[in-house]
Amino acid sequence: MLQGGIGAGKTHFARSLIQALQVRTGQIEDVPSPTFTLVQTYDLSPTEVWHADLYRLTHPDEVEELGLTQAFQEAICLVEWPDRLGDLWPDKALLVSFTPVAEDGCEDHRVITFEGDADTWRNRVLKSVPA
Repeated sequence: MLQGGIGAGKTHFARSLIQALQVRTGQIEDVPSPTFTLVQTYDLSPTEVWHADLYRLTHPDEVEELGLTQAFQEAICLVEWPDRLGDLWPDKALLVSFTPVAEDGCEDHRVITFEGDADTWRNRVLKSVPA
């Protein structure tokens, strides 16, 4: 779940993560923003990645119509504007929050915080950090 205001860096983060996964799998393709399509999917064997932008949704029922609730069970889901999920928020989701910070005259800095179930995410995150 990617949280932050417009221009906070959610889409940039999601695109970069998807591109890094593409490089690792050798399955390179364009990574457009899902702003207008609402969802973009990528088959990056052995898993699928869903990138969703829920900004234009008006009711959580629309999330089910997109197939996201099923994707939460089977795929890596990068969801911008997760507040639109309402009660459909996955129990063990990791929330990544982006907060722009002006520092030393530069407005391109971000504070990124991670919130989620510690037992679920501790090993996943630590396993992926190089020693």
